[in-house]
Formats: sequence, structure tokens, C-alpha cells
Amino acid sequence: MDGEAGRVGSGAGLRSGPKIPPDLGLAAEATLPAARGGKGTAFRLSRGALCSLPVGLTLLLGFVAPLATVAAYAFATPKSFDVFRSFTLANFAAIFDPANTVWQSFAWSLGLAVLTVVALAVVAYPIAWGLARSFGRWSGFISVLFVFPLFVSENVRLYGWTLFFLKNGVLDGTLKLVGGAGPEVLYTPGAILFGMVYVYLPFMLLPMTLGLAMVPKDLVEAARDLGASRLLIWREIELPLATPGILIGMLLTFVLAVGAVAESKVLGGQSVIVITHDIEIAFTYAQNWPLGSALALLLTLIVGALSLAALAKLDLDRILGRR
Repeated sequence: MDGEAGRVGSGAGLRSGPKIPPDLGLAAEATLPAARGGKGTAFRLSRGALCSLPVGLTLLLGFVAPLATVAAYAFATPKSFDVFRSFTLANFAAIFDPANTVWQSFAWSLGLAVLTVVALAVVAYPIAWGLARSFGRWSGFISVLFVFPLFVSENVRLYGWTLFFLKNGVLDGTLKLVGGAGPEVLYTPGAILFGMVYVYLPFMLLPMTLGLAMVPKDLVEAARDLGASRLLIWREIELPLATPGILIGMLLTFVLAVGAVAESKVLGGQSVIVITHDIEIAFTYAQNWPLGSALALLLTLIVGALSLAALAKLDLDRILGRR
């Protein structure tokens, strides 16, 4: 019996091995996962930084560098190309001079951009709702119809509308055939607004369609089963859930519309002078690059501030599928 007990005791001792102090064991258990996790995190960070390098270089060369160049020229001596040996606020003083009419151009650009966004929201929403809900297998084909004009030059399309609205053109000639008189549409602010709505419709339609497609159908069906009216469903479910896509479309079209110049020149003639037209004149005919850069920088700051205010209202995590 004593021999068997000794063998059992010695076997238990072999199985249990040397005792490790509790504090040391906890430290070892905590250190190994941390070391493994740290290595994995470092690898993931390095891989993410490597993957983002092309995008970062593209933004640096295509956005930051041109913007920095424009900002440098904005503080140069007027009507000169000396950027590094001069610094002056004369260009901004000329812009803020009360006698300068450039603020009318700013007002026209911002006003037309706001009207374009409102008109596009009204026009695009029913189409986007149909693409997301009703058109079924025809949705892809209809989307292509709206995107296809983007493959044609914007100026070509606008000159086509010029022929349509021109006196004795398509619209005027058709109305005269039926005994009517064509309205004076061409070279008016209304023609500019029409051209901007026509050109930028796809940029509002596609994000809005994506936003409406993110609304769960079962949620709408549940609300309908509970007796909610169509207006109540739209106000309480569809509109709040589709708001990110709608706001992205509004922001995109607003930025594009503020920078529009072809619509005012082709369809508006000289009836409206927008700020981008003044910038073009400063860079080309006037050869006053510092003044043109100051106008461009000021426009960028205004549009950037408005864009950041709009982005603050967006739930980017939800749009990107992070939650």
C-alpha cells in the first residue's frame, strides 16, 4: 500500500509539474495575446496605409497641389506672375470694394445653384422612387437612358437645346404651325436654370435612388399593415431613411452647379454673369491671374464651408455600411 501511494504521489507530482506563481501566470497570459494582437494590428495598419497610398497621391497631386498653387497666386501682386517674392492683399481688397460688381456674380451663382438643387429634388424624386420600387427589371435600362447623355459633350448638348429654343427653331416653329407664339426662352435666367437641371439630373438621380433603395421593404409593409397612410409612411419612414442619399445628391449637384459656366454662356448669353465667368475672364482676357486666383479661392472657401455643414448632417457610417 505504501509503495502504491508513493507511486501515485510521484505520478501526480509529474503530472502537475512545477508550480507557477499566480502573478507570473497572469502576466504571461496577458502578455502573449497582447503581443500577438499588437503584431496583427501593426500589420493591418501598414497594409491599410499601403493600400491608401495611391489614393493619397492622387488627392495630393490632383487636389492639394492645384489648390495650394491657386492660394499662392491669390496673394501675389495684381497682373503679375511673381508668386514667391511678393505678398499682398490687394486682390481681396479689390474684390471687397463696394464699387465692385463681382458680388452680383456670386449671388447669381449661389442662387442658381440653390434653385437647381430644389428643382432637381422635385424632378428626380419620383423617378428615383420608381427606379428603387416600381420599375423592376426595367430599372437598369431606364438608368442607362439617364446616364447615356453623359457620354456626349456638355457643350454639344447645350447647343442642341439652343437650336430647340431659338427663334424659328424647333419649339417656336412647332407652336407657329398650330397657330401659337413661341415664348422667349433663350438667353434668359430660366433657360440657364433649365440647362443646369438637364445637365446635372443624373448626379441627383443616382444617389437619391441608392438612398431610397436602402429603405427596408418589410418596414414599409409593416407600417402599411398597421394602418399607416401613404403620406405617413413617406414622412416617418421613407424620407428619414433615404435622407443620406438625398443629401449626397443635393451636395454633389450644388457643388457642380456653383461651378457651372457653359450653361450661362450658351443658354444665357450675356443676360447673367456668374462668378465662374468672371474667373475665366480674369485668367484669360485680363491676364490677371492673381485676381482670378483670389476669386477662385474665395469661391472654394464658400462652397467648402457649405459642404462641410451639409456633411455634418450625414451619417457616413450608415452609408458606408459600418453599422
